[in-house]
Amino acid sequence: MASLHDFVNLDLSDTTEKIIAEYIWVGGSGMDMRSKARTLPGPVTDPSELPKWNYDGSSTNQAPGDDSEVILYPRAIFKDPFRKGNNILVICDSYTPAGEPIPTNKRAKAAEIFSNPDVEAEEPWFGIEQEYTLLTMSKWPLGWPENGYPGPQGPYYCGNGADKAFGRDIVDAHYKACLYAGINISGINGIDVINAAIEKLEARHTEHIAAYGEGNERRLTGNHETASINQFTWGVANRGASVRIGRDTEKQGKGYFEDRRPASNMDPYVVTSMIAETTILPAA
Repeated sequence: MASLHDFVNLDLSDTTEKIIAEYIWVGGSGMDMRSKARTLPGPVTDPSELPKWNYDGSSTNQAPGDDSEVILYPRAIFKDPFRKGNNILVICDSYTPAGEPIPTNKRAKAAEIFSNPDVEAEEPWFGIEQEYTLLTMSKWPLGWPENGYPGPQGPYYCGNGADKAFGRDIVDAHYKACLYAGINISGINGIDVINAAIEKLEARHTEHIAAYGEGNERRLTGNHETASINQFTWGVANRGASVRIGRDTEKQGKGYFEDRRPASNMDPYVVTSMIAETTILPAA
């Protein structure tokens, strides 16, 4: 007798050319992910081959009930690490039936900036550090003492062992799933360009902070290896600065720099395009 596990892991490639495409988009809060699946007649290699789709925007707080249809535009394809085979994940953004990006579609503005010839010529790369908190069923952080708080981070930072690396299996699963899907994770720049970029970031510090995540003032206190939200600073190997340059970058005269101000709940479309606009395009 087949089990649910057998059906979840059923390999379709032996019996059909059809694939499952999971369309994914950002909901009305800007932080909730939505998705739904559709069957396609065969493998797909480029978003242009995919049909547009629609959803009820009134259910995601992105459209009124009397005109609720929102159109999904496929933008990127990744291998599906959950269904595997030729099945795909489809990253989409959202538009009105008239073709206008809806207010919560932050990708549209980002695409406009990244398609600017000056920005395209620089080929900017971003490595966004993935941060998340695992919660128990009682909505308390995994590994924390019940109704209490853990000690300083010392034993836990890059730690290992069941009493330190809580939820390691989930972290490893996420890591491998990203690699399976084909997600790029790193890149490099030059030191003179980095210094010039940091000066431009400093000039627009207040504007960037406003877009770097809700509640960020509770994190950027100037304590606990953070810079003050009210002051822009930078330094080599300084985790307490707004922007950190690594030792290898300084030594080799090239590499990457780290903007440590964005919060984990920031919108990557907003933040990456803002950094590109500030550091590459002429000041308005």
